[in-house]
Amino acid sequence: MFKPHVTVACLVHAAGKFLIVEETINGKALWNQPAGHLEADETLAQAAERELWEETGIRAAPQHFIRLHQWIAPDHTPFLRFLFAIDLSETCATEPHDSDIDRCLWVSSQEILQADNLRSPLVAESLRCWQTGVRYPLSLIGEFNWPFTEGVKHGSA
Repeated sequence: MFKPHVTVACLVHAAGKFLIVEETINGKALWNQPAGHLEADETLAQAAERELWEETGIRAAPQHFIRLHQWIAPDHTPFLRFLFAIDLSETCATEPHDSDIDRCLWVSSQEILQADNLRSPLVAESLRCWQTGVRYPLSLIGEFNWPFTEGVKHGSA
């Protein structure tokens, strides 16, 4: 049975800048969007919100769904990566709570598109998807009969 990794990513924009997290992998500082794996007890939007807080210290909920990427990493690991957008009114201070994150940066789109230190090509591709202006409502990927919602827990509709 095919079992791809399910991940979420947040493209965070404010005042013409984009939020990047930097982490050192194999001795090299690499850039990514705040991103990570879906946990068993959370929705995709909840996972995106959690990963954003863990990696940047920012508490914000996804506002839009941008794209689902089906991707095979260079090590042949299959992924389904759900990309969310968060637009903030201004850049803000960051404080990563994930020890794997070295720092956060607010950078221009050109810096991302021209960077030679992206963790994966999906970092630039995510920005290109955001730049198209296509935004989908979060309800496009809504949960159904989810066991962790209050209505289901109490047997109501």
